[in-house]
Amino acid sequence: MKKVIPEFKDERQERVFWEQEDSTEFLEWESAKSVSLPNLKKSTKSISLRLPADMLERLKVKANAMDVPYQSYIKMLLQKELSNSI
Repeated sequence: MKKVIPEFKDERQERVFWEQEDSTEFLEWESAKSVSLPNLKKSTKSISLRLPADMLERLKVKANAMDVPYQSYIKMLLQKELSNSI
């Protein structure tokens, strides 16, 4: 017989609980099913990047021709390069 998971007032209380408890005493992990969360957004982190002014201008022109924000265009280029290098 597994223990009953208590009700939590908020996420902080739940986080503290699971940091102190062994989840195997509450859940049957053997019968757990894998799930896919395709619409989950990745967390992002702001960075500062210095580019030559002429390079930034060329990026903005190309992004504008594709009707995308230039920062999104830069991310597209980086993603393409990272995908090609694996």
